[in-house]
Amino acid sequence: MNVVAIGGGTGLSTLLRGLKKKVGEGIDKLQAIVTVADSGGSTGRLREIYNIPAPGDIRNCLVALSDQEEILKELFQYRFKGEGLDGHAFGNLFITALTDITGSFMDAIRLASDILKTKGEIIPSTIESIHLCARFSDGNVVEGEEKITEYGKENPDSKVEDIWVEPKGAKPPIDTLAAIESADVIIFGPGSLYTSIIPNLLIEDIRDAVKLSKAMKIFVVNVMTQPGETNKLTAKAHIDTFIEHTGIDNIDVAVVNTKMPSSELLNKYLEKNQEPVIPDVASIARSGIEVFAEDLIGEKEDFIRHDEEKLASILIKIIKNR
Repeated sequence: MNVVAIGGGTGLSTLLRGLKKKVGEGIDKLQAIVTVADSGGSTGRLREIYNIPAPGDIRNCLVALSDQEEILKELFQYRFKGEGLDGHAFGNLFITALTDITGSFMDAIRLASDILKTKGEIIPSTIESIHLCARFSDGNVVEGEEKITEYGKENPDSKVEDIWVEPKGAKPPIDTLAAIESADVIIFGPGSLYTSIIPNLLIEDIRDAVKLSKAMKIFVVNVMTQPGETNKLTAKAHIDTFIEHTGIDNIDVAVVNTKMPSSELLNKYLEKNQEPVIPDVASIARSGIEVFAEDLIGEKEDFIRHDEEKLASILIKIIKNR
């Protein structure tokens, strides 16, 4: 069974940490197609200097899939302090250096994968330096993944009406299309809807390949709303928004969390205008999508997010049932 996960950010990393334990136990081949449109922090600064795709989400996924000793994982996530290097993640610098040495972003990822002994393959959605752009309902156009989210936070009454990548003709590596073509299962999410999941499908060749694919398509709905992106969106509205902006309307299965977080942790999130995504399971089912709704959250380190083992287990169950 070939499984391809599409996304970025902490959501994709969580998914991969769980799924890598299933490689050889229901999953024969695991591949992740990762967004490279990030424009903030260490990644944004390196992009400006070296004109490369964003390495940040790639780094997180490499660490998530790593089967190497803990110290190497910590090294790749280590952030420097002090003037000049302040805020830079070692992994970002490492990938940038390998890219500069080899002359290839793809080769840099392969070498980093070998070093970390990953139990799966990381593939960027493109090796071009792309930027995410969005037009809001108030008419303003915002460029940059980080700026789009910030604008949404500052203008909660204005919603994203259109979203695209520049340059519009950006192409994916052949490895990306090959992964989609050979996939038995394609998983979207979890993760930031507008800035981690959708950007991958804004690249025309990827979108077309996914539409043509006969693979089972699973959409993992986020457990919490995200300020600036998905305020007030129910589970069904997450899926509808994804379909609206990607045109991929042949989702087979939706995975939805049904458990409420603890009151203490929930209150911390409510103060930040984040709330649990309402699991409107019946609405999803009426649209013809099969729904799997279970307790899927973990509460580690004061965060409410998917529990990697619970999520991986339900996905394996879905795959085996199919």
